[in-house]
Amino acid sequence: MTDARAALDLSQALVILDPDRTDLLKELDRTFAGWGTSAGAREILPPPLYPVSDLEKFDVYTNFPHLALVAAPLDVDSGAAKPADGRFAPSDLRESQLGLPHATCYGAYLYYEKSRVTDETLVTLVNRCFRNEESYGGLRRLLSFQMREIVALGSYEHTQQVLSAFTERITAFAEELNLGLEKAVASDPFFENDGARALMARLSPVKFEFQAADGLAISSVNTHRNFFGERCDIRLASGDGYAYTSCVAFGLERWLSVLLDLHGGDARQALESVRAAARQVA
Repeated sequence: MTDARAALDLSQALVILDPDRTDLLKELDRTFAGWGTSAGAREILPPPLYPVSDLEKFDVYTNFPHLALVAAPLDVDSGAAKPADGRFAPSDLRESQLGLPHATCYGAYLYYEKSRVTDETLVTLVNRCFRNEESYGGLRRLLSFQMREIVALGSYEHTQQVLSAFTERITAFAEELNLGLEKAVASDPFFENDGARALMARLSPVKFEFQAADGLAISSVNTHRNFFGERCDIRLASGDGYAYTSCVAFGLERWLSVLLDLHGGDARQALESVRAAARQVA
């Protein structure tokens, strides 16, 4: 596995969008962000990477080691100057203290760390996410992509109401776009290594994906219960209990991919369809 990943053709892992596709992606992001702000969310701006010690709080390197990417500065004292064959050797690098996140919502929990939140806290944020996949291809699966999220913190009832409302919105938006999305139960590794949480996940699913006809997941709605509240010591202003959280996620390049497929690669036509659908699902 390690050798196969080291030999990946990175030309398939990273893309530069042309102006028309950029317009379409930005319109999608404006639409999803607008849904959040219209529901009362404030926007926060996260960094593109975090200290490994912060991501470790969420069991990222236990539950998602196969996806993890880390960054390290060059060890100039060792004489490292130029890469060879497109890469630096491990000996050229200092310790990797920075982690590249594979999900956007981490920024929300770190922002509220060691604080108290109201029962109906809502934020939205977008960030670059990074995943060390076994293979890459087109806009469907990238090493670096953008994910818009709407994150609810507070009471359990609030987190579930937000998921319900946005599930309806995603469904209605997809229908207006003539995208045949299917809502499917998905596993959530946050709960797989904890006996009690794993049992609760089996009894009550905590993650649903919205999948295109070919099975590509382009959005998800996720219940975390008080996992992140505990890990970041986020408590309810109304008492001493830990905050519950949930999130709604939109993989922007994946939405772009399915819309381009639907419109025969015509980004301008897809853009007009998004604008029209957004007016109907305001």
